[in-house]
Amino acid sequence: MARSTTIFRAALIVAGLISGIKSAAQQPTIFLADPTIFADKGMYYLYGTSSNRGFLVYESTDLKTWHQPQDSTRRLALQRGQSFGSKGFWAPQVVQYKGSYYMAYTADEQIAIAKASSPAGPFKQDQFGPLSGTGKQIDPFLFFDEDGKIYLYHVKLQEGNRIFVTEMKPDLSDVVTGTEKECITSTGGWENTAGATWPVAEGPTVLKHKKTYYLLYSANDFRNKDYAVGYATSSSPLGPWKKYAGSPIISRHTVEQNGTGHGDVFTDKKGQLKYVLHSHRSEDRVSPRATAVIGLHFKSVKDGPDLLEADAGSFEWLQAGEVR
Repeated sequence: MARSTTIFRAALIVAGLISGIKSAAQQPTIFLADPTIFADKGMYYLYGTSSNRGFLVYESTDLKTWHQPQDSTRRLALQRGQSFGSKGFWAPQVVQYKGSYYMAYTADEQIAIAKASSPAGPFKQDQFGPLSGTGKQIDPFLFFDEDGKIYLYHVKLQEGNRIFVTEMKPDLSDVVTGTEKECITSTGGWENTAGATWPVAEGPTVLKHKKTYYLLYSANDFRNKDYAVGYATSSSPLGPWKKYAGSPIISRHTVEQNGTGHGDVFTDKKGQLKYVLHSHRSEDRVSPRATAVIGLHFKSVKDGPDLLEADAGSFEWLQAGEVR
């Protein structure tokens, strides 16, 4: 009897250790808000809102463990003083275009684009300055359509955070004036659970599937635990956009984490569509916001565009390894 009890206790201890190891592995160790992942030549690059000094960069070959470069000057893909902006470095996006790499980002509540020869940076501007536009503009997303046109989706701070789109010049030097159109504004329900007088729709990401454009966006104030991700569809990159009635597709109700949102879509080495996003630090703390990845897939329907769905069970925190 004593031997059976000892074995039982030992089993409980082992189970507890395994559970503890699993729990530790599931804890976030990277804290970047408004994150984006760019894949290039077998390497994944992770950027996000992190510092008034610019944008940190992490690298990974497997999406499981992320490293920062050992050289402290290289940990910032874009550094203040080498491009437009003095503070408020938010929501970067990196693209490759005509043999160079470009970072669209927010600083001083304006949008700018910097250039580099590597996705790790340094991203710089020859002449410091933001893109043209009226008022405060944040959260840029560059979309390259199949017909060669380039669009800048972004957020204007006017009577709420509202998502707009405008055409870009072919050299990415500026927007094409007179092409700006409003896409999305929060109108209620899941998009404004607090009933705020300043409704929020932000963090746009656009992808094309078959003949349909999908605009993913986040709604509610990022400090609200109901910050979540939904989407709208259109037959044109300029809209009009029809909001998906089943939104949000990522929320605290689906992934059991507060404040999930404002990320970017990317495809992994296996061709799997994924979404990188941030969430609140913990149940009772917002910042620093933690970074995670979740899988996406399209579901065919008989009438209308395919549905975009998130695989809640694939939600996974990003883990930081040693600096190298």
